[in-house]
Formats: sequence, C-alpha cells, structure tokens
Amino acid sequence: MKKLSFFSKIMLLVNMIFSFCLLLACIIPYTSSASLAFVSLAVPLLVFINILFFIYWLLRKKFYFLLSLSILVYGYLTLGTFIGFNSINKTINNEDSLSIMSFNSLGFQGKKHEWESTAGDTIVKFIQNERPDIICFQEFDYKKIRSHYFEEYPFKYVDFEFGPDNGRVIQAVYSRHKILEKGILDFPESSNSAIFVDVEYMGDTIRIYNLHLESLKIRPKSIKKERSDKLFGRLRHSFAKQQEQSTIVREHMNNSPYKNIVCGDFNNTQFSNSYFTIKGNLKDSFLEKGRGYGKTINFWKFPFRIDFVLVDPSLEVLSHKNYNINLSDHEPIMATIKILSE
Repeated sequence: MKKLSFFSKIMLLVNMIFSFCLLLACIIPYTSSASLAFVSLAVPLLVFINILFFIYWLLRKKFYFLLSLSILVYGYLTLGTFIGFNSINKTINNEDSLSIMSFNSLGFQGKKHEWESTAGDTIVKFIQNERPDIICFQEFDYKKIRSHYFEEYPFKYVDFEFGPDNGRVIQAVYSRHKILEKGILDFPESSNSAIFVDVEYMGDTIRIYNLHLESLKIRPKSIKKERSDKLFGRLRHSFAKQQEQSTIVREHMNNSPYKNIVCGDFNNTQFSNSYFTIKGNLKDSFLEKGRGYGKTINFWKFPFRIDFVLVDPSLEVLSHKNYNINLSDHEPIMATIKILSE
C-alpha cells in the first residue's frame, strides 16, 4: 500500500475531526450535557461534510471511505433522517380528520418588529384562508388587540386572558372543538412557558400542548460583537434551561390521562436532548408525511427545523405542510391527523 501524501494526511485528519463531531452529535440527545449541546445544531452540515469525504475516498479507492460511511450509518440508526421523502400530500376531505397548525407569530409585528406593521392583518387572513381546526400560537399578539379576530373559533385559551401577564411570552390556542380543560406549565426563572388544552374530538379527549422553550437569544448582528466565552456561556445556560423545561413537559405528559399532541417552538432541532425528551414515542408529523428539509426558520441564511407537531402513536398522521409566508421569523406548519381504526 502506498504511503499517503502530505495532502492526503491532512484530509484524513480533517475527516477524522468531522467524523468525531458527528459521532458526538449522535450521543448528545441521550445525555444531559449542556456544554456539548451546541454540536447538535450542526448535524445537517456534519452529515453533508462526511458524505463529501465518503465520496472523496471512494473515488480515490482508499478504504478510508469506511470512516465516514460507518459514522453516517450509525447517525442514521440513532438520529434518523432530517429529510422528508414522503409523497406529495393530497387534499384531505375527511370528516374524521383534525388539522392542527403551529405558528410562532412574533407578536404579529412582522419580521422587522414594527408595531404598525400590516403583518398582523395578513396573518389573520392567512389563518382564515387555511382554516385549521386548531391553531397554536407562540408569541401571540403582544398588543392584545387581535384576540377577538378569530370569531369562527368558538373555543380558545389565550394566556393573558386566563392568568396574570407577568412578562411571559404570550401563547394562545384557538379551536373549533370544545375545550374541556386548560392550564399553564410555568417554567422557573423564564419568560417562556407551556399551555395545554383538553379538546373533545370524535367522542374522545385529546390533550394538546402548546409550548415555547427557552430561546438561544442568538442574533447575527450581536454575535460579531460578543466575546466567544460569553457567547458560549449564554448558549450553555439556554440549553440547560431547555433541558429543564422539556423535563417539566415530559413529566406532565406522563401523567396525562389522554392522548397527547405537542405543538410549538422548541428553539432547538430534532437532534437535541430537549426534543428527544419530549418526543418519546410520539410521531413527528414532518418525518411521517413531510417533504424536503422542512425548514421553519432561517439563521444567517442557514435553514433550521425547530418547530414541531408531535402526535400520539394512537393517532394517524394524514398530512404535513410547511408554509413559506414570510410574515414572521418562523414559518407556520400544519399537520392533519385522525384516530387510528381499531
């Protein structure tokens, strides 16, 4: 066997580094290490780079292609895919189906955070056109003037209407189906929270959680001015908060007497510990019926999927839709489900 050239040695070293990072990312969801959690944000990039190394060594007929190949296979077995390969969703005309939309509406201010923005009115029209049976808002209208705009929804739970608004990020659920019970899960020392409603559906009761986990508070403009150690410390704190909050939600779900559906802005990806903690055996509507990458937010022009609809295993996901309406920093998603036939 020929000795590797200096360039090939450098390539192999870089390959080993990126393979190790992907291996580390595969372990992170099963650990509570907030210090390493940031690696999970880079999983798609790490996968792409390892695919390039796999192709590079394969074309050069070097057995080193096994390094990236083995890590890619292990990653798929532990983390699953982040690309939806499902067929195009057909229009669902089923009286038994239930459509649920999740949308971080950024306070109806529009992407530029303008109080006088017309984005709010456009969002209202968008909801009226799409006509979901249930909609879960995160960061609901801070001006509190649009709560009555959705008159076609006879049942609702808006955080500020049923509890004191103590600087909490406002959340709301609007439903065409009767809400039997409602409540709030407070997150300690955080402006974020989760709310839940028990909805009557097809003679059964489904508990729907609408949550907004701790924000990473990353802004492209501020990163350039912030010291790296301070940024790392802030990210570590946010990841630790997310893990704490996801545990609160999971423990509450474990005591739920009903089928559970979780909607919301996780502020983290499907490769995070918080996602794995909450998901458990629930179905991810995008992975079940979505197509493509499923982007719900852009950061520095990089797409991320951090908004989810997670569905009880006793429910069938009929469709999943990602929107691109550009009325918030997040994009809405909608899943259509029904109770599985026995």
